[in-house]
Amino acid sequence: MDVDHFKLYNDTYGHTAGDDCLRQISSAIKKAVLRPADLTARYGGEEFVVLLPTTDGLGAEEVAERILRTVDSMAIPHKRSLVSYHVTVSIGICTMLPTDKNNIALFIENADAALYKAKTSGRHCFKHYMEPSAQSNFHFKH
Repeated sequence: MDVDHFKLYNDTYGHTAGDDCLRQISSAIKKAVLRPADLTARYGGEEFVVLLPTTDGLGAEEVAERILRTVDSMAIPHKRSLVSYHVTVSIGICTMLPTDKNNIALFIENADAALYKAKTSGRHCFKHYMEPSAQSNFHFKH
């Protein structure tokens, strides 16, 4: 996931406020993830990752919805956001079963493709990457 328009946030409020914003977003993500085995981490810059072992697409979508609601409820002001009056996040979801063909690089690539779809769909939402079928290369579900 990615904090929407974070550069504008930093440019408006300063890097100290930006760091505090990221800590608050991290806290919101941790609140939305309920199981001890689930892992949350800052992935770099304003990006975060949540790993949900043994979770299907529906379960991942439920976590994504909780993250969106929790971030919304914090209502961190963002007067220059192009999405909302407060800080928002965009989320890309990928579910994958381990196989000989699947690896972490493919997993990250698919999650990133879903995140990109969320961003191009207006941000402040989640999109789910679906495994390619014989008919087409990409399927996204919201």
